Amino acid sequence: MIYRVLVVDDYEPWRQFVCSTLQQTSSWQVVGEIADGVEAVHAARTLRPDLILLDLGLPTLDGIEAARRILTHDPCCRILFVSEHRSHDIVKAAFDSGACGYIVKSHAGRDLMPAMQAIVDGQSYVSPELRENLRTSTPEGARRHGS
Repeated sequence: MIYRVLVVDDYEPWRQFVCSTLQQTSSWQVVGEIADGVEAVHAARTLRPDLILLDLGLPTLDGIEAARRILTHDPCCRILFVSEHRSHDIVKAAFDSGACGYIVKSHAGRDLMPAMQAIVDGQSYVSPELRENLRTSTPEGARRHGS
């Protein structure tokens, strides 16, 4: 199966890295690259991706609010946050918005593909260095979002 991916990040070199990484496999098709939160909501409606890789800090609309709006329109869409933010509150807010995963951008070389695969397989994923923080502060969150 080929999964359709929308890449949303305001940093163009990052989008290029992700797209070139995904082009190395036949399982993923990048259907769009977006640099703005409002545009991401619109693109999600028109392109109907299976998975959205979403940054938090976007112009016009932050990633968490963009995720809420996207999932209000299409509750079956899967969202993976990719960000350098590591605070428990931000990670929790990302999951509370409806996301299926959260990885630390600087560890994307290790986490991106396993996270994407887990999410399309119906699981959640959190970068390993964030798991313990989620587990100790919110026991139910750790069960929901644990690996």
